[in-house]
Amino acid sequence: MLTRIVILFLFLVVGASVCLYKVDQWEQGILFQFGEVKETNIQPGLHFKLPIVNKVMKLPNLLLNLDKEAQRFLTFEKKDVLVDYFIKWRIVDMKQFYTSTGGDINSTNNLIEQRINSALRDQFGGRTVQQVVSGERTEILTIVTQTTSNMESELGIKVLDVRTKRIDLPEEVSNSVYARMRAERERVAKDFRARGSEAAERIRANADREREVILATAYKDAETIRGEGDAGATAIAASAYGKNAEFFALYRSLNAYQNSFSKGNNVLLLQPDSDFFKYFNRPGAR
Repeated sequence: MLTRIVILFLFLVVGASVCLYKVDQWEQGILFQFGEVKETNIQPGLHFKLPIVNKVMKLPNLLLNLDKEAQRFLTFEKKDVLVDYFIKWRIVDMKQFYTSTGGDINSTNNLIEQRINSALRDQFGGRTVQQVVSGERTEILTIVTQTTSNMESELGIKVLDVRTKRIDLPEEVSNSVYARMRAERERVAKDFRARGSEAAERIRANADREREVILATAYKDAETIRGEGDAGATAIAASAYGKNAEFFALYRSLNAYQNSFSKGNNVLLLQPDSDFFKYFNRPGAR
């Protein structure tokens, strides 16, 4: 009895393994009957099939990624650029996908890469290096993505996004580009220096001119003030001399004596009756 139960159990297990199949959450299934597609887009779960009559192929129901090594493309100036890009795609029509590619993901990746490379070659060939590297990268990728829209009807797949990781110049092109950029920067720097020197000379000349004008004006004002002071002093002295000529003469003589004998070692050779000593020669002067 136990042997029969074990045999029945083994028969059920073997039958279940042959007649039942499971589709996971990240998969889609295609059911074939005698080699022809009978049912597509089989949803996740446990499903029944007839041994020998039916076969099942499981394909990913995920967003697939195609990431290739950097490719060389020619720009409008016939310069090489290295483009490192990746592609996001997924299967949207299982029957068309199987019919077109036999369900081979690798061959599909090759077909997508050929289509993208062709579109990129066309776009890069009509643009300069500067446009490719800086300004129009997003526009290029948008156009390339649009060129793959007919792949849904051809291969049963849809390219959702094309993105570049980097766009580099080959070393031989980079050196020439950097040399040209360096020369351009040096030219701009020389232009700025020349403009700065011109402005400096202009400012320096204006400053020198203003300095001369200020000094001349100050000298004129100083001479005017000095002349007015001298005139005032002369007027005051004349007025004082007119009031008491004798006192003024004495005052001037005393100043002359003080200035002549201030250092103590002065020697004057004068006659005793000279006018210089007239106030000493008067009676009662001693």
